[in-house]
Amino acid sequence: MTANPFDTVLVANRGEIALRAVNVCRNLHLKTVAVYSAADEGAAHAAAADRSVCIGPPPASSSYLSVPSLLHVASSTGCGAVYPGYGFLSENAGFARQCAENGLKFVGPAAETIDDMGDKARARETAKRLGVPVVPGSDGAFTDAGKARQAADAVGWPLLVKARAGGGGRGMRVVNSAAEFTKAFGQATREAEAAFSDGALYLERFFPRIRHIEVQVLGDGKGGAVAFDERDCSVQRRHQKLVEESPSPAVNTDLRERIKDAALALARGIEYEGAGTVEFILDPNADAFYFIEMNTRIQVEHPVTEMRAGVDLVEAQFRIAAGGDLAAFEPARPQNGHAIEFRINAEDWLRGFAPSPGTVHRWAPPRGDGIRVDTAIEAGRKIPPFYDSMIAKLVVHGADRADAVRRAREALSSFECEGVATTIGFHRWLLDQDDFVNNRIHTRWIEEAVARNVFPGQSS
Repeated sequence: MTANPFDTVLVANRGEIALRAVNVCRNLHLKTVAVYSAADEGAAHAAAADRSVCIGPPPASSSYLSVPSLLHVASSTGCGAVYPGYGFLSENAGFARQCAENGLKFVGPAAETIDDMGDKARARETAKRLGVPVVPGSDGAFTDAGKARQAADAVGWPLLVKARAGGGGRGMRVVNSAAEFTKAFGQATREAEAAFSDGALYLERFFPRIRHIEVQVLGDGKGGAVAFDERDCSVQRRHQKLVEESPSPAVNTDLRERIKDAALALARGIEYEGAGTVEFILDPNADAFYFIEMNTRIQVEHPVTEMRAGVDLVEAQFRIAAGGDLAAFEPARPQNGHAIEFRINAEDWLRGFAPSPGTVHRWAPPRGDGIRVDTAIEAGRKIPPFYDSMIAKLVVHGADRADAVRRAREALSSFECEGVATTIGFHRWLLDQDDFVNNRIHTRWIEEAVARNVFPGQSS
């Protein structure tokens, strides 16, 4: 990279995304400083970096979420930029703001953008102003159940109460009738307050059978943006994504262009900088889609886009942060084939997806054409109980969806992990389900499979 405003990057994360960032920086001739908690001593990302610093004890609140510690390490090691990855502080506007105040380039959007898009009610209003269709819902967020109840009838039943801040299904409840509203509102606002220190909720019409569709965008921070083909993230459990694929088998060419145009209108309208994802719900029966939120960071599932478009999105983040041109990342038309990502979590899927920390005794991921495994795991590695349970991402690419499913079956059949329970078995089961193979899934499909006794695991 020439004329780069920074030459050393603090990688403020852990696991596979931190290792990925270190490797990309090396290819770009950037130096890296990794941080690790006491629980991650000897971790792959720390070993791969030019320098590594212990950031604190195992709990994330005392290590990876400690803004003063991160800023101190960045300053004392001569870093000019901070890479947040996903999770932890990646969508923390206060952290982005403090980076800027300390002369550090935050590799991502401006703090104001994170603020605006992180407030779901404000994001919704911005989308409406820019002509992006939004889910019918309340005009603002509520902390008072009585006032929210007055607005509920206009939204219609069933509806969702959703936390204004945060995500991941926390602070969210489906409310089927007015009789359930007050209790559900109270539960959701308490959960939102505990998770995000913000108990405000907004109301949104609930669609029982929808697809979750998202569009990867890159913006230059000046009103320029590019959009990639959509990803379908409809295989979920309790609002947590398990499988993602691109393109969506529920989206035709005309609908694809309309969804991408809507994502571009938002990214350009807010002068977005870096990698972000505009998320929609799709009602396949009505051929209608609605904006739900924007994630102002790289997504876990970004590799399915990379596999089809031939673009390194993490590299794009660094080049854009250094003032690079978007033209180099304009996706080819058409994008190539079909890609599916399977999240491999250290969880016992037969026992309610219970976390399964421990030591990996054997680790033998699949290899071959069209197969990619993003991970920082190897045999002998300890998986601590303090962080997210995802330990790898298996991504397969085929000529079309049927070919990708075939390759995925082969890859999963040879994927070996011993010492901890994983979701490898869940994905093998999923690929044997006619509903998945024949594209009859939706965001509540797993819950319905449990109710029909089709799912072999426990429900909780």
